[in-house]
Amino acid sequence: MRTSGGAPVARWRRLSTRAWFTLILGCLGTLLATSATLTIWALTATTRSAEQVTRHVVPGLLAFHGLRTALSDQEAALHGYVLSGRAEFLEAYRAGMAEETAAAGRLRLALPEAGTKARLDAVTERVAAWRSGYAGPALAAVTARGAGVIAPDEAARGKVLFDRIRQALDAQEGDLAERRAEAEAGLRVAQTWRNIILSTVLAVFVLTLVSISLLLRYTVLKPLERLASAAERVTGGDFGRAIDVRGPSDITALAGGVEAMRQRIAAELTVSQQARRRLQEQADLLNEQAVELRRSNAELEQFAYVASHDLQEPVRKVTAFCQLLQRRYAGRLDERADEYIAFAVDGAKRMQTLISELLTFSRVGRGHVDHVPVRLDGPLDEALANLDTLIEETGASVVRPPELPEVIGDSGLLCMLWQNLVGNAVKFRRPGHAPEVRITVERRDAMWEFGVADNGIGVEPRFADKIFVIFQRLHNRDEYDGTGIGLALCKKIVEYHGGQIGLDTAVTEGTRFVFTLPVAGAEPDGHAAALPVAATSARTEA
Repeated sequence: MRTSGGAPVARWRRLSTRAWFTLILGCLGTLLATSATLTIWALTATTRSAEQVTRHVVPGLLAFHGLRTALSDQEAALHGYVLSGRAEFLEAYRAGMAEETAAAGRLRLALPEAGTKARLDAVTERVAAWRSGYAGPALAAVTARGAGVIAPDEAARGKVLFDRIRQALDAQEGDLAERRAEAEAGLRVAQTWRNIILSTVLAVFVLTLVSISLLLRYTVLKPLERLASAAERVTGGDFGRAIDVRGPSDITALAGGVEAMRQRIAAELTVSQQARRRLQEQADLLNEQAVELRRSNAELEQFAYVASHDLQEPVRKVTAFCQLLQRRYAGRLDERADEYIAFAVDGAKRMQTLISELLTFSRVGRGHVDHVPVRLDGPLDEALANLDTLIEETGASVVRPPELPEVIGDSGLLCMLWQNLVGNAVKFRRPGHAPEVRITVERRDAMWEFGVADNGIGVEPRFADKIFVIFQRLHNRDEYDGTGIGLALCKKIVEYHGGQIGLDTAVTEGTRFVFTLPVAGAEPDGHAAALPVAATSARTEA
């Protein structure tokens, strides 16, 4: 219920839904009790008035008419007996007396009020006067001497006495008629009040039900509907509209809880949207940087390719002429000149090797590259054939699976991959120990996992990432020759084929490189299989 009043309204608002229902039930109970009391009173009054008419007035009237009839019958029977002396008239007179006594008794029982009794006593006295003054002597005279013995003046006197009875009966009848009119009027009044009370109770009951319905509607149901509508808005994602539901205290408290929840959700949504915007901005920035990085890498690869390709010819000429000088003038100059020429020849050869390997590195993924099913036994056989002299000189042994799986890729690049990994395992051997190379393969979901392990010198775990960076070396050139491109080339070849390569740092003796390649015909999940690389040993490449 939403109003803008003062303290009384505030007190009503503090009522809970249970208090409202208790109040309404109390009002209904009070109304029902009051209605029942008034209805019982009206019905009781009507019943009392009806009983007054049916049990007193009507029986009294009937008894009075019986009394009047009995007296009239006595007069008529006495008159006939006086004139004829016949016994049947005497019997009729006596029967009238008996009926008179009975009717008087019924009248006294029906209307025991003092006024009615007084008038009945007056009738009885005059009847007694008539009997003693005329009827009794006349009956005795006729019985003794026969009919016709009553003088006319005696008969006139008896008539006067009986007229006095009639006057008393008329007064009694008027009193009874008045009593009947009063009783009927009281009954009509009681019935009227009964009808008024019942109609009023019914009207008040209907109005109360309507009022209670409206009260429930606007104090309980309307706030609940508004709260349900607000909750639906929040459920639907509309967090911007405040929930302002007024009503009973518990509904107001519930609405306050929903409003607090809405505010919290709105605040968290605002924070989430701001974070999303920041993430989107960062993602856009990263995309821009990635595009720029790809462009820069492409330019660098193009530069490396062009530079190494264009440098090959002049370096080749320098190397050739240095070697020519060394052959032609060896021993003809002093020792220092021979040493300088040897330095120049060695530097030119190393420059030529570096440029050749850099050109090979830059060509990975450029130009025409085959993507066909390749069984890895072939590239491995070719790589071992290329390393045959080195293996023979060092006494190395290579242990390989009986059969290697088939992958999709370029046979030449895969040969370079095997050649660099096996060549490193042979080159970085421990002094006094023949190199041992172990090649393994295992399937992991949609990827083949290959391992190349040796018993070589190993490297500290902190260099596990550095060894795959181009031109990075962990040893002096006097200890182990090489350009620092081999493992970077291996990484580029593996990633070009959709796999990953890393150092298995769980190995404590020697080195174990692990790389993955997709299974031929399988759909990779977009990410290369994770490698068991953590920290132990590695070495640079040839």
